[in-house]
Amino acid sequence: MAKGNINVSVENIFPLIKKFLYSDHEIFLRELISNGTDATSKLKHLIAIGEAETVLGDAKIEVSIDKDAKTISIKDQGLGMTADEVEKYINQIAFSGAEEFLDKYKDNEAGIIGHFGLGFYSAFMVAAKVELITKSFKDAPAAHWTCDGSPEFTLVESDKADRGTEIILHIAEDSLDFLEDGKIEGLLNKYNRFNQVPIKFGTKEINDPEFTPATTKDAEGKETTEAHKQITVDNIINNTDPAWTKMPADLEKEDYDNFYRELYPTQFEESLFHIHLNVDYPFNLTGILFFPKLSPSMDMQKDKIQLYQNQVFVTDNVEGIVPDFLQMLKGVIDSPDIPLNVSRSGLQADGAVKKISGYITKKVGDKLASLFKKDRADFETKWNDIKVIIEYGMLSEDKFFDKAKKFALYPTVADTYFTFDELLEKTKDSQTDKDGNHVVLYTSNKDAQHSYIQDVTAKGYEVLVLDSPIISHLMQKLEGSAEKVKFTRVDSDHVDNLIKKDDNVISKLSEDEVATLKPIIEGAVNSKTYTVQLEAMDSASSPFIITVPEFMRRMKEMQASGGGGMMGMGNFPDMYNLVVNTNSPLVSDILNNKDEAAQKHLISQAFDLAKLSQNLLHGEELTNFIKRSYELIK
Repeated sequence: MAKGNINVSVENIFPLIKKFLYSDHEIFLRELISNGTDATSKLKHLIAIGEAETVLGDAKIEVSIDKDAKTISIKDQGLGMTADEVEKYINQIAFSGAEEFLDKYKDNEAGIIGHFGLGFYSAFMVAAKVELITKSFKDAPAAHWTCDGSPEFTLVESDKADRGTEIILHIAEDSLDFLEDGKIEGLLNKYNRFNQVPIKFGTKEINDPEFTPATTKDAEGKETTEAHKQITVDNIINNTDPAWTKMPADLEKEDYDNFYRELYPTQFEESLFHIHLNVDYPFNLTGILFFPKLSPSMDMQKDKIQLYQNQVFVTDNVEGIVPDFLQMLKGVIDSPDIPLNVSRSGLQADGAVKKISGYITKKVGDKLASLFKKDRADFETKWNDIKVIIEYGMLSEDKFFDKAKKFALYPTVADTYFTFDELLEKTKDSQTDKDGNHVVLYTSNKDAQHSYIQDVTAKGYEVLVLDSPIISHLMQKLEGSAEKVKFTRVDSDHVDNLIKKDDNVISKLSEDEVATLKPIIEGAVNSKTYTVQLEAMDSASSPFIITVPEFMRRMKEMQASGGGGMMGMGNFPDMYNLVVNTNSPLVSDILNNKDEAAQKHLISQAFDLAKLSQNLLHGEELTNFIKRSYELIK
């Protein structure tokens, strides 16, 4: 029997471990199963190269709970350890003094286990005492190590006959919830459901696959089928061969669909398409990313991509590894080359991570370009479900912007789709104004801006439908990428001014009449929100039109959605132009009407109709408008 002190210079190392890792204390099970997985994988390798004269057999890891004894046991059939190896790997923990240790980590709880290789000692986050019983694949006696959480330990021979290691945790009083089957099964499903080695957690009853129920008939011919024969089998909680560990050539669409459902069992909709990641230089990375069906809203959940290391779950916070715009995707990334702070499962920023992030961005861009080229019609049907991701990527990643310009689509009110270059080519003659500006017209809401769209399309102009919450930012970037191109919403001016040509419409009203009419309308409108403008337009055009100045509206939208706009614009009141068509017969009637009350009545009705077209008529104003309209048709 050996007895001694664990070689650490910090007397209270175990309380420190528990304190620093307390917020993630559930990872003890992940760490101990990972140790068992490593032991099994290493033995398999030694057998393969002829350095271990043993048979691996049906190796698995077994997790069990004894509620009466208040213990959790984790047992593997890996390479095991000799007493000397226990002394070397368990008792020799290299630490500096407590003062240096605390100083180093006073502002960073993360990294203790991962940094110092203390995976085994995570057991003391939940255990008051830990036993380790192990037998090496070598010809050596088994060893039994015991420690109660102090630096003192005992190490004696054991009568364990089978190869491998069993760790017995005597659960502390403040962690007794880990003795519940549901709690442990939940942790196994969270961290180890794709573990490389089968994990047994209890047993379960299933129908005997070799038993065929007999069917008999009674005297009256009624059939009776006997019940299925039940057998007891190991309850293996993990899939050791998930889809991302295979080569893409070995998988069919059905395999990817099944894996998506395995990852997200409560997700009812299928994914739109997937991207299989597989690289071994200059770093190792595998994984599958799925494009889910998304709404145009930016209010969607992230943290749906799961990060694994060698098939062991680490975190679903992949910030820094996956570019921000792709964190709305779903799926799995597995890489042994991503440096992690194990306790918090947080990412350490370094060059390798930046390369991985760049690789993922490139692969997604290449896949989207391939889908667009292979079947553009199908890509167009999916556009509204994926556009937010692509538009966000174009804004946040310059390299992705350059690549995406070839496949990013811009739908029109006529349900046709253009790339940006196609759109410019199609509209360069008809939508270039007298100053050489190429004007791209768009609507953010086909229904709300319907009358404006009708006026614009009547002139043969193309009108895009741009309705995502970040479109104002993207328009700024697109305008900066092309010479003399500007985006203008259809309701930002009257139709003749949207794309100003050389021809000018002559006003039927004289300058004196315009000067007389303007204060009359301003007095009737009586609002600081509206700027009255009298302009000559086609006589068939609406008499009153409300327009929203493009610059101010866009700046407000950009500030409201974050990351741009002009400071303070978000709180600036909405401002509109009330454009009065001096060639409209109704406007002439207003000017020539000598009855002041009737004149004001006409202005109010025309003004409210204009507000109604912009969805600006609400509450008391809407009630008064309805009442006034009924009076007019009496």
